[in-house]
Amino acid sequence: MNKQVGLWCVISMASIPLVMTLGNSMLIPVLPIFEDKLNISSFQSSMIITSYSIAAILLIPIAGYLSDRFGRKKVIIPSLILTLIGGLIAGLASSMTDSPYLWIILGRILQGFGAAGAAPIVLPLVGDLYKNDDEHASSCLGIIETSNTFGKVLSPIVGAAFAAIVWYIPFYAISVFSLISLIFVLFFIKVPRDQNPHDPLKIFLSKTKDIFKREGNWLYVVFGIGAYTMLVLFGILFYLSDILEKSHDIEGVRKGIILAIPLLVLCLASLLAGKNIKGDLNVMRYLLVVGVGILSLFVPFVGFLEDNVRMLLLISSVVGLSIGALLPTLDAMITENIEKDERGTITSFYSSARFIGVALGPPLISIFMNEYVKVIYILGGCLGVLILILTFIFIKPSQQSV
Repeated sequence: MNKQVGLWCVISMASIPLVMTLGNSMLIPVLPIFEDKLNISSFQSSMIITSYSIAAILLIPIAGYLSDRFGRKKVIIPSLILTLIGGLIAGLASSMTDSPYLWIILGRILQGFGAAGAAPIVLPLVGDLYKNDDEHASSCLGIIETSNTFGKVLSPIVGAAFAAIVWYIPFYAISVFSLISLIFVLFFIKVPRDQNPHDPLKIFLSKTKDIFKREGNWLYVVFGIGAYTMLVLFGILFYLSDILEKSHDIEGVRKGIILAIPLLVLCLASLLAGKNIKGDLNVMRYLLVVGVGILSLFVPFVGFLEDNVRMLLLISSVVGLSIGALLPTLDAMITENIEKDERGTITSFYSSARFIGVALGPPLISIFMNEYVKVIYILGGCLGVLILILTFIFIKPSQQSV
C-alpha cells in the first residue's frame, strides 16, 4: 500500500462523499415539511433537490479538468467552502426572511457547485494514491462508495431528527458537516506531487475526444448505468417519503428510519462488492449484468404497492441491494481503466451522469405520482432492460483498456 494512504487519509477521503450525500439526501424526508412551511407545491419542493444536482452537472466536467491540471486537493478545498456557504445562505434565509424559497434555491445551487468539485474528485484521487495497485484501489473505492451509501442511510434519520427541532436546521447542519470534512482534508490528505507537464486546454479537449472515440462504447454504457441507478434510487426515495407521510400518516424520525432500511441494504451491498471486485473485470461485468437485471425486474412493482408498506419496503430493499453492488463496480471500472492524466475528466463525466439521475428522479415522480405512477415505474423497468442489453453488447473485459 502507498505509505501516503494511512487510516486518517482514507477517513478524510470518505468524509467527502458522506458530507455531500448528507447535504442532498438529508432533505428528502423533510420535503413535505418544506411544502407546508414555505407554502409550495410538491414539484417546487423537488426543485430543492434538483437545483443542487443541475448545478453539479454543469460544473463537474470543469472541476474534473481543473483537478487534472492543478491538483485534486486544490479543487476539493474551495469546493467544500462553497458547500459550507450555500448551507449558511439557505439556513439564514429560512430563519430570517418571510419568503426564503428563492434564497434556499440559491444556496442549493452554490452547494451543487461545491459538490461538483468535491465528491467526484475523490475517485481519481484514489487512483492517484493507489497507482498500479488495483486490488487496494478497489477496496478503497468500496469504502468510499460505502461512505456515500452510509450517508444515504443516515440522511433520512438525521434530516428528520433535525427538522423535528426546527425545520430549517438541516441547512445549517450541512455547513457544519462541510467544515468538519474541510478540516480533515486540510490535515490528513497528502497528495503526491505531480511532476508531469499538463496539456493546454485545446490539446486536452482533443485528447478527451480521442478517449471517447477509443473507449466510448463501454464508457457510455457505464455512464448510462450510473444515471439509471440514481434515477431509480432518488425517484423511489422521493415517492416513499411522500406516500409514507401523506397516505400512511408516518412522519418525523419514524419515517426517516423506514426510509433508511433499503439504504442500509444498499450500504452493506456496496461494502461487500467493493471488497470482492479486486480489479477483476470479469467480476465487474458479472455484477453489472446481475445488478441491472434485478433492477429491471423489480422496479415496475414499486408503482403497484402504495397501500402495502411492507411489500414496498421489501421491493425497495431488493432495489437497494442491486444499486449497492453496482456503484463500487462502476467506480472501479472507470478508475482502473483510464490513465491517470485523463482520470479526473472521465470520472467527472461519470459523476455528471449520476447527477442527471438525481436531478430527474424527484421531479419526474412529483409530476406523474398522482395519476401515472404505475406507468412511470413500468417505463423505468423497460429502460433497465434496454441498458441490460447494451451492457451485454458493449461491456466486454477483453476489449477494455487496463
